[in-house]
Amino acid sequence: MGSALGLGSQHPADTSGQLAASPPRQASTVEQDRFETLWSNRPPHVLLIEDDEGDALLVEALVEDSGVDVRLGRARTLAHALAQLDAEAPQCVLLDLHLPDAQGLDALNKVLARSAEAAVVVLTGLSEEQAGLAAVAAGAQDYLVKGRLDADGFMRAIRYAMQRKQTELAAAALQTGRLRAEENARLERGLLPTPLLLDDTVSVCARYRPGRAQALLGGDFYDVVQTPDGATHAVVGDVSGHGPDEAALGVCLRVAWRAFVMAGARGQALLDLLEKILVAERSGPEIFATLIAVTRPPGDSGVAVQRAGHPGFLVRSSKGVRMEAVAGGPALGIVPDWDSTWPVTQIPMEPSGALMLFTDGLIEGRTGPGSERLDEQGLLDIARRHADLPAEQFVDTLIHTAQSLAADWGGLADDVAVLHLEWNTSS
Repeated sequence: MGSALGLGSQHPADTSGQLAASPPRQASTVEQDRFETLWSNRPPHVLLIEDDEGDALLVEALVEDSGVDVRLGRARTLAHALAQLDAEAPQCVLLDLHLPDAQGLDALNKVLARSAEAAVVVLTGLSEEQAGLAAVAAGAQDYLVKGRLDADGFMRAIRYAMQRKQTELAAAALQTGRLRAEENARLERGLLPTPLLLDDTVSVCARYRPGRAQALLGGDFYDVVQTPDGATHAVVGDVSGHGPDEAALGVCLRVAWRAFVMAGARGQALLDLLEKILVAERSGPEIFATLIAVTRPPGDSGVAVQRAGHPGFLVRSSKGVRMEAVAGGPALGIVPDWDSTWPVTQIPMEPSGALMLFTDGLIEGRTGPGSERLDEQGLLDIARRHADLPAEQFVDTLIHTAQSLAADWGGLADDVAVLHLEWNTSS
């Protein structure tokens, strides 16, 4: 048996597309261990695309002499090879550049286009080394000159080509992931709102915590707008479900709310418009959204509240903290064909009072082994213990405490949005 391409061999080829294999000699322990470690003890699949029967038999001989367990397949034409690549992707392709139905780089380009994850090693003749270099420049991992390799060098070249391809794929995936993460971060930061305030009569403290891992934006949304008449308008909402579609819908509703408020929509008309937007933009009829919206004209002794299937809100005053749960209507999108109503309720507030709107992700975390949850009463108890804290510390303490109570029972799995508004009467 020969030990290099170009020497004779007597091993017959199997007509089924898999080259017949004799029992291989045992490779060195170090080489075999390294190979098995790389491929998790599974023999790699190598596809030989070669029409010359003599060269194909010699490749089989080199594989056998190497002592490495390789599953060697065979295709005699490019068309046959492309069909095999569609059926099962190999780890390595050995490609002869002179096939009955393809020549030179045309064959290489078609193999690369069909099997982007396979390492490609080009086989060239003694007088065609320049073609091998051109193939590497065009995307092959390596080239081998027929007649210049022994068994160990042949298998080492295949192994290095596969390692090189895996490194290239990992680097490409890392770069793609990095670019996607950067784009998503820029997009999501741009979609989180900046309060549109005309003066300093109101101070805003907002916190946002998406339930999705490694995301900046979830289905919860919030916004604050001051209109030219000096009134402060705020909203906190929650789109049902978790994922990018719900996040996109939350952004859509927030932007629509801001536009409608600035255009003069108020009360029932405002929520009617928002429900129309939700029904038009949602991905399925099961998607709905809850929200709570408040409006406070300048110098007013109270705040007007509308609630659509949403939890209540906290009111802070010199007397402490209380929970308000005003009458409301259904969540948006639950019964869009009905004439739903969302009443406006006036809630008294001190001139320098504050309120905190939140989504249910803050209060629905489990706090014990059963079904007990923090709920509105538990949040109110925490708020009353920390009623004297300034706005940012007050909000952060409530969120941190809620997280701590739920930490041993699954944590806060839902999105959390918190919006704290505090009025300054000295301005």
